Amino acid sequence: MEKWDLYDYDRNKIGKTHTRGEPLPEGCYHIVVHVWIQNDRGKLLLSKRHPNKHYGNLWECTGGSVLTGETSLEGALRETKEELGIELNPESGQLLFSEVRSNHHSDNWLFISNAKLNDLEFQPDEVIDAKWVSKDTYEKMIQKGEIVPTLQNFFSLLSRS
Repeated sequence: MEKWDLYDYDRNKIGKTHTRGEPLPEGCYHIVVHVWIQNDRGKLLLSKRHPNKHYGNLWECTGGSVLTGETSLEGALRETKEELGIELNPESGQLLFSEVRSNHHSDNWLFISNAKLNDLEFQPDEVIDAKWVSKDTYEKMIQKGEIVPTLQNFFSLLSRS
């Protein structure tokens, strides 16, 4: 059972936790991380969502909710390990920016990794494939509707940081 710390709009912890799947109390927020992974050639690592998930068979960066007691960075590292089997170097992480969405604080992280696709270990109910893509390929995938629509364009995120 996944539990999250709850925060107010200004990201102050309110001393309560929440169980995933239950309605979030009004005025309460949790933290969600989006983990963008780029290699030293500038390519992005995308993962393909399991067909039974919301936005199934679409491509995305790794991400998920930060668990009770975790920092945003710890949540980003854990989600990447769970979903892709990659142990990222925390020192290579850069928080690009945070924003408030409807019911969560969204933290967008960038990590540098040259992980080989053959070494990835997918979380069976989450991820079915992964690939490295260039900026051009990524932007074509957005135009074709192959990227989860709630994600922002990674390359526009870089200009915000």
